[in-house]
Amino acid sequence: MALYAELHRHLGGSVVPRVLWRYFERHGSELISPFADYPEFEEFYTRPRNTLDEYLELHTLVESVQTVETLPYFIYRLLRGAYIFENLAYLELRYTPYLRTPEHLSQSERIDKMAEIVEVVGQASRLEQYPIVTSQILCMHTRLPYEVNQAIVNLAAQNPQYVCAIDVAGGDSHYADRQEEWIKLYDYARSQGVKTTGHLYETTAGCFPELLPYLMRIGHGIQIPLLYPELLPDVARRGQCLEVCPTTYIKTGTLQDIRQLKVVFDRCFDAGVDIAICTDNAGLHNVRLPFEYENLLTYDIISFEQLQACQDAAFRHAFAWPHGKRPASLLSGLLKPESPKVLAMRD
Repeated sequence: MALYAELHRHLGGSVVPRVLWRYFERHGSELISPFADYPEFEEFYTRPRNTLDEYLELHTLVESVQTVETLPYFIYRLLRGAYIFENLAYLELRYTPYLRTPEHLSQSERIDKMAEIVEVVGQASRLEQYPIVTSQILCMHTRLPYEVNQAIVNLAAQNPQYVCAIDVAGGDSHYADRQEEWIKLYDYARSQGVKTTGHLYETTAGCFPELLPYLMRIGHGIQIPLLYPELLPDVARRGQCLEVCPTTYIKTGTLQDIRQLKVVFDRCFDAGVDIAICTDNAGLHNVRLPFEYENLLTYDIISFEQLQACQDAAFRHAFAWPHGKRPASLLSGLLKPESPKVLAMRD
C-alpha cells in the first residue's frame, strides 16, 4: 500500500462539505439557511472562484466555527478520512491560531488564548486508531498587525512538541506593502530555531524574490518555473521544495488548465528542484491526496518515476517526519493519551 506525506493542508479548508453540513445541521446554524439542501451547499462550497482572494473568503466560513470547543470534532473526522481514504502517514496542518479565538476579546486576550488552541489541536491530532504523524504550521496573516504575527512566531518557538514551522496566510498579493515586516519575522523565526515555509509565487501578483532566502520550503511557488525559471538554480542550491497543490490553481482561477503544470514539473525536475504534491484545501476541493497524484498521471503531466520522486520528496522535506524511518513504521511512540477534552468530543 502506498503511503503519502501531506505538507500543505489548511485546517480551515480541510473539512469536507458533508462533515461541515452535518455540523451546521446538528447545531442549528444560520450559516446554511441560504441553501435549500446539501447538494446546493456542496456546489457553493466547492465551485471554482475567479480569484485567490474570492477563494480565501471561504476560509472565514469555517474559521468561525473552529473554536477551542469544536476543533477536536473537526480534527477527528479529518484524521479518520486521511488515514482510511488517503493512506496518509504524515500530515502538517496549517492555520492561524488567532483566528480561532473569541472575537469579542481584546487583542492581548486573544494572543493569550492562542496557546490553548495549539494545545487542543495537538492533543486532538494524536489518535491511536489513526496513527498519522502530525504537526502544526502556525500561519501569520496579512490581515493581522505585526504584534500578533510576532506572537504567533513566539508561540511556534515555545511549542516544538506541536509546531514544526510558520507560514504567512492571506494571499501573496498582499505582501507588497509589508515585505520588511515579513523578512524581519522570518529572520526572527529562523533565529529561534523555527522552520519556515511561505505562500509565495502562487499568483503573478505574489512574486517577491527578497523573501525567498528566508524560506526552507515554498508554498506553491509555481510562478517561479512558469515566469522566472532563472531563479530555479538558486532554489535548488538552497534545497527548497515547492509545495504544489494542483487543484487549487483551477479553483482560484490562477491556471485555466491543469496541463499548464507540465512546464512546472519539467523545469523543476530539470533544475533539480524538489516538488511535494499537496491538496491545500482538500475540503474546499472535495478531493483526496491520491487523486492529485492520479490526475497528474492521467494528464501526462508527470511519469510514474516522477510520481515516486514527488512522494519521496514529500517525506524528505517534511519538517517533523522522523527522518531515517520508513513510512510503514508508523511510530506509535509518538502517540500520547488523549485529553478528556478530546475524548468528550466523540460521538
